[in-house]
Amino acid sequence: MTGDDREGFAAFLLRLRGKGAVPKALIAAIEATPRRGFMAAQFGSIAWTDRMLPIECGEAIEGADIQAAVIAALAVEPGHRVLEIGTGSGYTAAVLSRLAARVVSVERYKTLAEQARQRFEALGITNVIVRHADGSNGLPNEGPFDRIVVWAAFESLPRFLLDQLSSGGVVIAPIGPEEGEQVVAKLTKVGSRFEREDIGIVRLQPILPGVAAVI
Repeated sequence: MTGDDREGFAAFLLRLRGKGAVPKALIAAIEATPRRGFMAAQFGSIAWTDRMLPIECGEAIEGADIQAAVIAALAVEPGHRVLEIGTGSGYTAAVLSRLAARVVSVERYKTLAEQARQRFEALGITNVIVRHADGSNGLPNEGPFDRIVVWAAFESLPRFLLDQLSSGGVVIAPIGPEEGEQVVAKLTKVGSRFEREDIGIVRLQPILPGVAAVI
């Protein structure tokens, strides 16, 4: 890490620990993943901010704190198969790759999918598969998954994703209106029903069907 990175990372850890215990495996996975390498050079010095920062295709990388909170809430175990909807920069998939057996990440923008693949290759990450595809309905033909995380908002509970979960599996997704705040909900599959726990507030773009026509 550079000096800026070390200072930013230390401040980030202080914020996290101020909110409660942080799993050691998660801290190790985050520390091993060069966050500034997943964003434009001009934002490198503020890579550990809790603010969203712009990336290509009009998208954004979520703040470091909410990303860490979501990954912690997923409680990923070494044997798990994880589905991520919304690859974005690829940062969260890279962190998850150090915690899970396999990560399948779906991205509607070809540019973002290709950039993420290049970053994973450069880092020697081999257990992340990037799909340039429509993830608005998950990946019904590739489940079940032990964990599913979504980085775009649904207006209502995405119950169809529960069908793509293994028993005891977890979905984390923002739920709420297109405009304004959404609640990040953790849904744990218990038999044919689910238990819900709300873990934060975000402002993310709505889930969009299809793939981008050009970019």
